[in-house]
Amino acid sequence: MKRAIYIISGILFTLLLFLIVSHIFPKSVGRFPFFVVLFLLDLYLFQSIFQRIKHLSRFMSALAFMIYWLPALLTGLLTISLLLYPFDQWGKWIKIYVVGFIFAAYFAKLIPICILIIDDSRRLIQRFLVRKVPKPDNTSEAIPRSVFLRRLGLLSSGVLFSSLLVGMTKWVTDFRLKKVKIPVRGLPPAFSGLRIVQFSDIHLGTWASVKELDDAVTIINDLNPDVIFFTGDLVNYKTDEAFEFTGSLARLKAPMGILAILGNHDYGDYSNWNHPQDKKSNMEQLYDFYRNLGWKLLLNENFILQRENDSVAILGVENWGSFGRFQKYGNLETALSGVEKIPVKILLSHDPSHWQYKVLESPVDITLTLSGHTHGAQFGFEFPGFRWSPSQYIYKYWAGLYAEANRKTNNVQYLYVNRGIGTIGYPGRVGILPEITLIELV
Repeated sequence: MKRAIYIISGILFTLLLFLIVSHIFPKSVGRFPFFVVLFLLDLYLFQSIFQRIKHLSRFMSALAFMIYWLPALLTGLLTISLLLYPFDQWGKWIKIYVVGFIFAAYFAKLIPICILIIDDSRRLIQRFLVRKVPKPDNTSEAIPRSVFLRRLGLLSSGVLFSSLLVGMTKWVTDFRLKKVKIPVRGLPPAFSGLRIVQFSDIHLGTWASVKELDDAVTIINDLNPDVIFFTGDLVNYKTDEAFEFTGSLARLKAPMGILAILGNHDYGDYSNWNHPQDKKSNMEQLYDFYRNLGWKLLLNENFILQRENDSVAILGVENWGSFGRFQKYGNLETALSGVEKIPVKILLSHDPSHWQYKVLESPVDITLTLSGHTHGAQFGFEFPGFRWSPSQYIYKYWAGLYAEANRKTNNVQYLYVNRGIGTIGYPGRVGILPEITLIELV
């Protein structure tokens, strides 16, 4: 009876928190079932841990209880505080590190939860489906299997939690340079060896200081690029997140210019606006921000790079994502208008699913598409010959270089997915490090 009361109270409390969050962040409405399941799994794990801590002294038991439920308590306090203070008025320390701690704690709990489910399932099968066979007297387990599995889960959880904390404080700004040479059929001689630097997904609302971005800008400038492409997601929620970084971004230089597109976070769709005019003003601020930097923002349009007597067409589309919660503002046909006969075309498109569902189906060949968006999930492993990330279960093309034949023309087209230099959600990176890409056309 007591356990049922705890579960019902927890679900009601989770519902209250979700109603508050959905009011502040309307795009989160569809995530309520996830929060309920997360709470139930958290309670499920605690029931197992409680069997061990209840035998401790009263002080140690209370301390263990508080530590376990600290992430949930912080989640509740932060969510309720949204009623008093809008999210954009929170200090960066809270938005980055407290939210990051909560994420790391819950993510780390997933390992012992999975092991606990496996162990409980095993014991249920043994109880109901497998006939018990008495063990011979001369055999015994040094450590019972259930105890071993649970200890393994707790140890793995501790290692993961520690890694996530390091990912927030060190690896998040451990910028990695990726160098790629792409063979381009019909590349004009004047553009052979063209040096392109691509960076993506800055998410300036999650940067603790300007100095960190200065380091990335210095790396980019030291590459002496001919042209720089930024493939979207300048901010998290609102344009004003970018203002303090204006001076740093203004330092970027390339003789053939800096071209940019919008990502799904740049439209202000993840904030709750008091009036439609406020959202419109936010977009106008974003357009002004790019104009003041001197960057060319491509909104379903094209730009011609000229070198000697040769030309390469740069196309830029607004965000187009295959998932329902992402905008579908991108219009490839409009971006192609007037440059169909230029043989080499480079497309900037934030979401790589656009390449999968639209570019490869286009009757016009697009030599190279540059995307971002996935971040490589900011978590995974990358070794020579092997790589893994949760992102691969969501996106077919999630990081690095891909080549496929156009389904209409049968000519090979390339896609490069940049891992991004910023973060969203979890303010750190583990395994999938922030990336700056140097692309050379040959």
